[in-house]
Amino acid sequence: MANVGVRGLHSVMRGIGCGVLALLCLAVGIWGGLALWFQFPGNVVARVAVILVWCIPGVWALRASFGPKRRWHSLAVFAAVFALMLVWWATITPRQDRVWADDVAQPLRARIEGNRLLIDNVRDFRWRTEKDYDIAWERREYDLSQVQSVDMILSYWMGPAIAHTLVSFGFADGRQLVFSLEIRKEQHESFSALGGFFRKFEVVLVASDERDIVRVRSNVRGEDVYLYRLHGLSQDEMRALLRVYVEQAQQLEREPRFYNTLTSNCTTVVFALMRGIVPGLPLDYRLLLSGYLAEYAADVGGLTPGVSQAQLQQRGRITQRARDAGDAADFSRRIRQGVPGIPSQGNAP
Repeated sequence: MANVGVRGLHSVMRGIGCGVLALLCLAVGIWGGLALWFQFPGNVVARVAVILVWCIPGVWALRASFGPKRRWHSLAVFAAVFALMLVWWATITPRQDRVWADDVAQPLRARIEGNRLLIDNVRDFRWRTEKDYDIAWERREYDLSQVQSVDMILSYWMGPAIAHTLVSFGFADGRQLVFSLEIRKEQHESFSALGGFFRKFEVVLVASDERDIVRVRSNVRGEDVYLYRLHGLSQDEMRALLRVYVEQAQQLEREPRFYNTLTSNCTTVVFALMRGIVPGLPLDYRLLLSGYLAEYAADVGGLTPGVSQAQLQQRGRITQRARDAGDAADFSRRIRQGVPGIPSQGNAP
């Protein structure tokens, strides 16, 4: 009786082990197939062919996992091929010298001299459509002692849970400087959230005029855009945050890196920068589901107090105001009308 129980337990444990091994082989197989799809050079036919070749040892390994006798040689072959795959994967490194799309073609170069912030390649395109625009990269100078506000802008492009995050700094002279961490697309390349897990895109920090970077999203791409005034930052903390963005730009100029859909995207990087200025900010699922970032910011006391979340969202929706403002010189003032925490006369904090 005891022997029957031991054999039964052994059978159950063996079944669990087979299942875990099969799941591991399946996960490795799927990862390898996607890695080859997004990174193997050549046309579609070449990529499909190499993926089919990759599937052969994977199928052998899966069959071996469930066989009455595990065929360790099949698993060993699959492990060896996977090791070669990892060696190839390690050779894929980020670069600065690709043929970039126009809107991310110029790297952000910034430095601080005393209270002077000097930025080369501030983007100020005039957009008519996504393919019809005037290219303009400018050298600009800002006075750090005149920083007066920081706004968070969320642009929804794929449902309520996903938004692109931008941070806009306001200065006493009425100018706004926006920073946006974006994928650095090549010419004729488009964004892929799945590709973002597989080193498909480098990352670039863009500094831009609001008439460019907000308007292209609201007016040209048809995205839904919301603006929130960040509350509780002292002027020293605002300047410190701006300095961190400059350091980030300098790091990317020295060492390019890949965009990652999960760990190094527009929202997670903003959180990391903010946490360096305001220690103790808690981790939260809304940092991944960036469409809910405003609710997170409100919960940690980062938005205008005394205003409900519903009102913050309703009055912070700038989509129509941005479309109505068009290419107006006072675009930044117009989109802020009625936003909680911002006086009606303009961009004053």
